[in-house]
Amino acid sequence: MKRTRLWAFLTMAATLASAQSSHQVRLGLFTAEPVKWDVEANWRVFEQVLAARAALKPDVVVTPECFLDGYAAAARDWTLERFERIAQDRATSPYVARVRMLAEKYRTQILFGLTEKRDEKFYNTVLLVDRDGRIAGHYDKTHLQNHDLRFAAGDDLPAFDLPWGRTGVLICADRRWPETARVLRLKGARLLLVPSYGMWGLDNEWWMRTRAYENENFVAFVHPRVAFVADPDGKVMAKLETNVPDMLVVDVDLSKAHEHRHLRDRRPELYGEIAKEK
Repeated sequence: MKRTRLWAFLTMAATLASAQSSHQVRLGLFTAEPVKWDVEANWRVFEQVLAARAALKPDVVVTPECFLDGYAAAARDWTLERFERIAQDRATSPYVARVRMLAEKYRTQILFGLTEKRDEKFYNTVLLVDRDGRIAGHYDKTHLQNHDLRFAAGDDLPAFDLPWGRTGVLICADRRWPETARVLRLKGARLLLVPSYGMWGLDNEWWMRTRAYENENFVAFVHPRVAFVADPDGKVMAKLETNVPDMLVVDVDLSKAHEHRHLRDRRPELYGEIAKEK
């Protein structure tokens, strides 16, 4: 079995200091390979890892894309009937209720990935639950390809005002378009959270480093096999690559996000073609 590999640092309980200002955020990037269709098994893994890392007091815990159902939309044995069974209604789902209870118990925000049924449509969603156990918002994947067409597309790129500062979210393929990350940065997001399930290797790492560098902010990527944080200079400041359930816990100082290169020197009057339909 491949041993857990931590590149840079994994912040441990004995050395972690509590966040001292609204610029400071302690990320808990949860990584585990979920089982397609088995929401109960996947939930147990999440609950166990969160309990094991709770003493580190992350400010926000982020799961991979559609973690609860194992990204069943991509399953070869997909059927509409099975998809209906694993899709969650946030008002009645026992798993959403459990996420809310854990957020309140551990006093942490949780960005939780699932398939949601809403208004008779399916969405690839992350729910944002605050530390009081309230649903503070959600984000629906906006850029759909191939099997993702089983979902309805989201129609907004919201930036959330959280205790440590404005934060944006992209789901998996959304990160392929530089415009999505740039829009969130222009909305003031100094931190971009990217729950994912798809491609995750070295090429992806370069893409995420580039998104951080070109927008002068932090990008946190979360996948079943890897989690890492890229800083505003495009460097990987912490990374966990593993094939066993775990969580990368790392402190980020958002005051180090800046606007003195690429954002300051933009020429938006030249960019009109970007917003035109092809």
